[in-house]
Amino acid sequence: MPIEHTNQTINQKTMKKLLLFTIVLVLMACSGVKKTKQALNSGNYTTAMNRAIKNLQDNKTKKGHQDYVLLLEEAFAKHAEKEIRRIQFLENGGNPANLITIYEGYSNLKRLQNRIRPLLPLPVYEEDRNAQFKFINYDNTILEVKDELSAYLYNNATHLLSNARNKMEYRSAYDDLKYLEDINPGYGDTSVKMDEAYQKGLDFVKVELKNETEQIIPERLESELLDFNTYGINNFWMQFHAQPIENINYDFAMELDFNQINISPERVNERQLIKEKVIKDGFDYVLDENGNVAKDSLGNDIKVDKFKTVTCNFYEFTQLKTAQIGANVRFKDLRSGQVVNSYPLSSEFIFEHVYANVDGDRRALDNNLVALLDLAAVPFPSNEQMVYDAGEDLKARLKSIVNRYQFN
Repeated sequence: MPIEHTNQTINQKTMKKLLLFTIVLVLMACSGVKKTKQALNSGNYTTAMNRAIKNLQDNKTKKGHQDYVLLLEEAFAKHAEKEIRRIQFLENGGNPANLITIYEGYSNLKRLQNRIRPLLPLPVYEEDRNAQFKFINYDNTILEVKDELSAYLYNNATHLLSNARNKMEYRSAYDDLKYLEDINPGYGDTSVKMDEAYQKGLDFVKVELKNETEQIIPERLESELLDFNTYGINNFWMQFHAQPIENINYDFAMELDFNQINISPERVNERQLIKEKVIKDGFDYVLDENGNVAKDSLGNDIKVDKFKTVTCNFYEFTQLKTAQIGANVRFKDLRSGQVVNSYPLSSEFIFEHVYANVDGDRRALDNNLVALLDLAAVPFPSNEQMVYDAGEDLKARLKSIVNRYQFN
């Protein structure tokens, strides 16, 4: 094929790829603009602004991004107007419970302006102007609302702490104080009251382990089952105590009752296999009609493989021992004395070790059987070790139950 024709073919393929790539980019850009318009027209101004800002951050002067400039300009104006109307309505209501919403409303407007400000100016080429954004300095307003909100949260939490009728109200007081600490760190004795609210809002769970079997539970297993630091419990309002603490009125009890521990006898099962295989066993020379070694066309001696059948007796031994654990975990409300939930637990551990020996020609064996000949009998694990190993799965099951359980 001529070089000129080859180059033309390559150039045509390259142009087709570039054209296809350009079409894909255009379609993607149109799709992005379309989705942004849909969000704007649906009143989802925040979504529209987020899409527009993301595209303009990549390249704000790109002509293909002009639609995003106009969409951002319109979405910001409508969003700011909507938010101000909402905030003013709440302010006119005079309900201090709305101060959080008012504070966050002003703060969100300020954050939005700070996201747009680095993009300015945003040129609108066809209209020979820059996009217009009516920015307002909300700093003094935010500070004033924060002062009012801080006083309200503090007073409301203090009242709850003094008059709470249940733990949920203490937790509500904690939430108010936590929010106060976040927006106004170091306000009064907020941290002290937070600690008080947390301690009074906690549920304390007493953990008990009972053994109703005739087997001994390994001390290491018992210790690990009761070590709730390893459970990764994500319930902020719950504390488990395996060792009860004086002067704590426990709300709930978690009882882990072992009701069954079965350990099988140590067994060794034997299996005999007779293996037979045809194997290569040297070679013979091919003789010609004169009784001499025949030669091939290259003058080399002609040989033929010899085969023979070999056999052996293969003895496989399997050491086997099992342990099974049955237990039950119960959650009890100590205030009412009622069992609120109960879950069965079970676990099994199987010790199995295989080894073998052979009588006869080892060459009759497959590779997977030959590997067993390098192994020998091993000591059986003790009953205590078997129970501990069975308890590994039990720990995982118990952890799953504790992590998903809700007392309230």
